[in-house]
Amino acid sequence: MEIAGMGTHIMECARVRKLIDEHVEKFIREVYTDVEARYCRDRSHSTEYYAAVWAAKEATFRAIGFKWKRGIDWRDVEIVCESAIQPRAVITGATRDRMEARGVANVLLSFSYCRLFATATAIAVRG
Repeated sequence: MEIAGMGTHIMECARVRKLIDEHVEKFIREVYTDVEARYCRDRSHSTEYYAAVWAAKEATFRAIGFKWKRGIDWRDVEIVCESAIQPRAVITGATRDRMEARGVANVLLSFSYCRLFATATAIAVRG
């Protein structure tokens, strides 16, 4: 297994809560897929999950080799949490094209949170 890149990101949970409260559906619709929004909304600590998923998206972009910027769709990176232990990133669209151009086949992912912060680490693996 050859590592192509690694990314990490930390989010302040209060910032995410403020964005949700101020922009409600617009913010959630622009950043999260329907699957992610439903997953986060259904948790007792929904703010922390929203922050952790956003941190995971940022970490994934960085592991692939770039930072998010206008023109890149947040929803190109979908964080799927079928298991509480091992979330995974499903990457589509222009972000997938950039990933493949760098020879990346997969992104390993981990995230964690507490009341104040959420953090994520992603490792891009060549295929």
